Amino acid sequence: MTPTVAGIERGQRRLNGPQTSGREYRNLSEPAFRTVRTDDVPIELRDGVTLLGDVYRPDADAPVPALVSFSAYPRQIQDLGAPLGFIEAGATDFFVPRGYAQVIVNARGTSGSEGTWSMLDEQEGRDVYDVVEWLAAQPWCDGNVGMLGISYFAMAQLAGAARRPPHLKAIFPLAASHDMYEAVWHNGLLSANFVSGWMPAVGVLAQRPGSFWHSRRIDLARHALNAAPVHRRMAHIDGESIVTVLQKVIRSQAPQQPYGQLWDAAAVDHPVRDEFWDARDTTAALAGLDIPVYLGCDLENVPLHLPGTYRMWKLLRHNPDVRMSLLAPGGLSWPWESMHIEALAWYDHWLRGADTGIMDGPAVRYFLPGADRWRTAESWPPAESSLRPLALRGDGVLGDDEGVAGVSESQYLPADLDAARPKNLQPNGLPDQLDWEIEATDVPIDIVGDVELRVDAVTGGGDLAWIAMLSDVAPDGSVTRVTAGWLRAELRAVDEALSVDGAPVLPCRTVLAVPAGEVVTYRIPLVPIAHRIRPGHRLRLTIAHDDRGENGPTVMGFTHAPVGGRSHTRVLSSSRLLLPVLPAGASEA
Repeated sequence: MTPTVAGIERGQRRLNGPQTSGREYRNLSEPAFRTVRTDDVPIELRDGVTLLGDVYRPDADAPVPALVSFSAYPRQIQDLGAPLGFIEAGATDFFVPRGYAQVIVNARGTSGSEGTWSMLDEQEGRDVYDVVEWLAAQPWCDGNVGMLGISYFAMAQLAGAARRPPHLKAIFPLAASHDMYEAVWHNGLLSANFVSGWMPAVGVLAQRPGSFWHSRRIDLARHALNAAPVHRRMAHIDGESIVTVLQKVIRSQAPQQPYGQLWDAAAVDHPVRDEFWDARDTTAALAGLDIPVYLGCDLENVPLHLPGTYRMWKLLRHNPDVRMSLLAPGGLSWPWESMHIEALAWYDHWLRGADTGIMDGPAVRYFLPGADRWRTAESWPPAESSLRPLALRGDGVLGDDEGVAGVSESQYLPADLDAARPKNLQPNGLPDQLDWEIEATDVPIDIVGDVELRVDAVTGGGDLAWIAMLSDVAPDGSVTRVTAGWLRAELRAVDEALSVDGAPVLPCRTVLAVPAGEVVTYRIPLVPIAHRIRPGHRLRLTIAHDDRGENGPTVMGFTHAPVGGRSHTRVLSSSRLLLPVLPAGASEA
């Protein structure tokens, strides 16, 4: 047993990160129990495969509600305290003393579980179903089961909920992607440094024996990382951006089976949507999901989980028991400890029947950077948000009117061709990326909602990467990168039948050749935004064909594999940025 209790009260182990969406709650469970821990508990699945889980439960006399945390990441390190995007199951010492059991389970083929890891496919969804039903049948569980954890843990929540286990009463999937294709390929562009850091790291960590994680060396690291001064300093470290550099520091090699094979399949063999990705997409199932779902993400998580959060909101619009909170940049902390009071209010309501206030008020709460306050809306995009079309003028201005028709030109040379360029020839002076800016204003501009870029462009033909980024430029010249969007030119076909609220949906199944010398229109969805441009600041739009390099248009350091060859690109001033703008006086929390 352990007496440790985490929280935000005096005498408790202090949790990092914001704990609510700006509200106070009532009737929340208080810490009243010690924790009983049992490691390496076997959980037999319907096909005879056995997974291993660590069980943490309160020393209660009566059965209690339970939370499942399921992933391919080592269950033994979830209390390590490291600021790394693998420690995402939640703070056991917060939930268990408050009367919840928590079971942290490893997926097939990872950290001692039998079978072969298959990366969030249909088999993994069935496994989550079986774990939920196994847990509900335990004598110390009262039959009310939820799930807990962000990122992979949150995606496992969606995969399990899609199969509708009878005892799964609610889920809380923060920072989730419901579609693995969207996490690996951004509208046809490979998120290369992320997937090439993440997947080998999963393989290396999954092969470590339990004795390694329970060694004296790891115990010393756990003690040091959880010391209060060290823990406080890690409050704003982004664990998922760290994952992108793991390939530089992990020296062990992941086995080819299944990790190398899965990387080959995901990054090489299946660049467009097909049966491989359909097996890892819960879109259709979510459209009919009726259990309570709490969605959320931080606004910085543009290249990974934020896009899926918005899409899931639209998929679940039929469900009255869905709530969504969009946190300030840095609102998710690693190890994941943020939003725990919010999660407690959610599960106290849905698993215990307590009146906590979690369902009071508008369904959407979002933090507005620049204004630095919470706002509310009944839907997303907020009903009062309207699109302001801005022309990409030839003089580099984002203008309400196009003015005299013009053209902005750039030249993209792949690294090998750039190296071969004769050094004694005069450069043509064309930039490798283009910028447009709104002139600084005297009033704030609140940009909240779905963003679309419609580019009319002429190229030399052939495939290309289109990369767009919006930035906030302060009077002193400092730049805050706000959101981005991506598109592979040959996968530009939009499915109008799937579009919701006018936002383009790019199925990435149909390849269309790009003609040389002809105007082609590209509809590029940028990740939806909530941001205030303060007086004196300027909004900048950047367009490029490559985001690698020191000044590449990236968010969180995620870069993409190059696509296509050289291009002399001419962007016409008939191009438009459709910017969602709120009127003055929009509702505030």
